Amino acid sequence: MKKYDYVIVGSGLFAATFANLAMKKGKKCLVVEKRQEIGGNLYCEDIEGIHVHKYGAHIFHTSDREVWDYVNSIVEFNRYTNSPIANYHGEIYNLPFNMNTFSKMWGIRTPKEAKNIIESQKSAVKGEPVNLEEQAISLVGTDIYQKLIKGYTEKQWGRDCKELPAFIIKRLPVRYTYDNNYFNDLYQGIPIGGYNVLIEKLFAGCDMEIGVDYNENRKKYESLGGKILYTGTLDSYYGFQYGKLEYRSLRFESEVLEEKNHQGVAVVNYTDRETPYTRMIEHKHFEYGTQDKTVVTKEYPAEWEEGMEPYYPVNDKKNQELFEKYKKLADNEKNVMFGGRLAEYKYYDMDKVIASAFRLAEKELV
Repeated sequence: MKKYDYVIVGSGLFAATFANLAMKKGKKCLVVEKRQEIGGNLYCEDIEGIHVHKYGAHIFHTSDREVWDYVNSIVEFNRYTNSPIANYHGEIYNLPFNMNTFSKMWGIRTPKEAKNIIESQKSAVKGEPVNLEEQAISLVGTDIYQKLIKGYTEKQWGRDCKELPAFIIKRLPVRYTYDNNYFNDLYQGIPIGGYNVLIEKLFAGCDMEIGVDYNENRKKYESLGGKILYTGTLDSYYGFQYGKLEYRSLRFESEVLEEKNHQGVAVVNYTDRETPYTRMIEHKHFEYGTQDKTVVTKEYPAEWEEGMEPYYPVNDKKNQELFEKYKKLADNEKNVMFGGRLAEYKYYDMDKVIASAFRLAEKELV
């Protein structure tokens, strides 16, 4: 008999959800985490009594009642509503694109006026869009593209919009109402006490080893567990034998400011090309903080290199074909399961991560 039913590699939300469901079924789990903290990119640092989202802003939102009830059975969520703003050379616009945005941009008041302007500008693109620039203009017109999409997107991807494929922007939300709620989902919020509380409760009862690279100690952990759940990068599991999958990464610069309120909102997108960062996060606003100080974080996109955190998969044809090669290997494994955004080379919202873990648990934990 092996010591554990499951050795779970990684401690992000997919791993935590599966671990919680396995423990409820009486299974024994060991969690192996390469970082010095658990929670994956949800991990928060406590700075000046503020829960700082160390790996970028995370706002939980879903229309899946089962997922919402599940997370709220673990920890209570607050009523935070994501209403970011865009800063274009000092001009402030509401996001997502809505009547407040259009009123500020064009000095108009009615949905009909906004629609007429956007429709007339969309005609600048003739035929099928051949790149991201043409795709964006065909959806929202030239003014919104130039001020609120072009610079931000070029910083995010590290190349000109004319060089990016059209499929990156399949649609852009345009609302002809005065509504600044970024998400259309029925439910959204932040765990009261921060994401660490949620993660710690999900992993309650599991044994943990942190600061350990599973791939360097694989034989040891295979001998300990009946099955392995692997949530790391799929190419690293197979020693990069076909080559490395590409990602975009992020770099963060945080500072404590001697003021109560710096920008008046949790998220400001800097949409001009000249500002080197894409966003500034003021973390206390996620939880309606009243601390005397505040913590702000500037978010800089970066080309991913070995040793950096992989954030956004580059889902172009070349990388998808490479991923499919690795997936064929993974599909043939007997005692190893794969899940989560890194193992699936897929950008996931948090609720979709949990729903995916539910599906694995339903199949596995019978």
